[in-house]
Amino acid sequence: LVDPFGGRRDLESGTLRVGVVIHIRGRTIDFGEWVESLEVNHAPATEVGPKDDFGLKVVDHTREHDVVFKVRS
Repeated sequence: LVDPFGGRRDLESGTLRVGVVIHIRGRTIDFGEWVESLEVNHAPATEVGPKDDFGLKVVDHTREHDVVFKVRS
């Protein structure tokens, strides 16, 4: 993994769970993947909500203004 936890993220609404598919898009990246790991306050989590300051494990380097989308199945 290039960027084990792709920085802190803010969730605008809903929840994000381990096992769902996300898509990350930015100026230099555009990829999708399964959520394999989440952290809240450096502790493992299986689900996060809008008020949680969380880290997200990703396979590529992400940047501050990259956008993470939850893919609907």
